[in-house]
Amino acid sequence: MSDSNHPYSPAVVAGGLVFVSGSLPLLPDGTVVKGGRAAFDAAVENLKERMAHVGARLEDMVKLTYFVTDISLRDVANDQFIDLWAHPRPARTVVGVAELPYGCEVELDAVVRAPVTS
Repeated sequence: MSDSNHPYSPAVVAGGLVFVSGSLPLLPDGTVVKGGRAAFDAAVENLKERMAHVGARLEDMVKLTYFVTDISLRDVANDQFIDLWAHPRPARTVVGVAELPYGCEVELDAVVRAPVTS
């Protein structure tokens, strides 16, 4: 997905880790998913898709960052995080921001262990 509007790599493998670019709650047709948990779940689905391109899964995640346009959405982040990961959970940060692309309310980026290849 590298073009003039998105001049980056969705995921880069380096030093045994995968660095996953920010994932927004967008449907394949570009529609923005809004509404708390629905938006967060859509962003995770897009994150999983980016990770799958390099063979990584949610279970491989070591660090997740939530960027939210309303810090009260931290509660939604907490609920989703608890639902998706058992102990030990990845390290996590929630950052409040003024705005996100396309009017989204959440964006996720992650660091994941690179899959072992033989």
